[in-house]
Amino acid sequence: MAAATVNEHLPTPLDATSEPPPLFDGTTRLYICLSCPFAQRTWITRNYKGLYDKIKVVPINLQSRPAWYKEKVYPENKVPSLEHNGKVIGESLDLIKYIDSNFEGPSLLPNDHAKKQFAEDLIAYTDTFNKTVYTSFKGDTVKEAGPAFDHLENALSKFEDGPFFLGHEFSLADVAYIPFVERFQIVFSVLWNYDITAGRPKLAKWIEEVNKIDAYKPTKTDPKELVEHYKARFLAQ
Repeated sequence: MAAATVNEHLPTPLDATSEPPPLFDGTTRLYICLSCPFAQRTWITRNYKGLYDKIKVVPINLQSRPAWYKEKVYPENKVPSLEHNGKVIGESLDLIKYIDSNFEGPSLLPNDHAKKQFAEDLIAYTDTFNKTVYTSFKGDTVKEAGPAFDHLENALSKFEDGPFFLGHEFSLADVAYIPFVERFQIVFSVLWNYDITAGRPKLAKWIEEVNKIDAYKPTKTDPKELVEHYKARFLAQ
């Protein structure tokens, strides 16, 4: 079961004019961008485990990044990153596992070996999934992206006690995919008039059930913003 949810008022994203927080003062900070799907993975994980007091979310404005973020926090100059125990680590898939195993709260990976291995395999496939869909934007989009969504439909058939990838348990596998599926569902509908859940009932049920999870709800991005972003990034002539 997820930890209790807190209605959180996040600070305004820090930009090039912002002073840094008191870095490496013992506070654990999760640096994110409020509209970044990679950062969203870590934000959901932190919320689900109830780490509102343990991990402080620090939004960054990626269009106007503070110089100190690259110089003093994370030389890669990307989000997400986690400042914890005097060091900073990045990469969203590594971070969701790190947060899950290094902090209190409900576990997002099962003890069951078969389910754990299946979760690892699914998490490893996320880059291929995203690449397939993003590449499809430049070609016959619906046809080329179809196999990626079919892969999720098939994966959701593995355990009969659904609706999540590992059955009835929400896990890091769900966390890894939902930020991207959230975006693709909206963008395919608006730009290509295509419902990614058509003929994929388990995917439809999965999206419906994830949307009920309180840890996920506040991390979602305004659909209009998403569509404009994708138009500008992928469909600009």
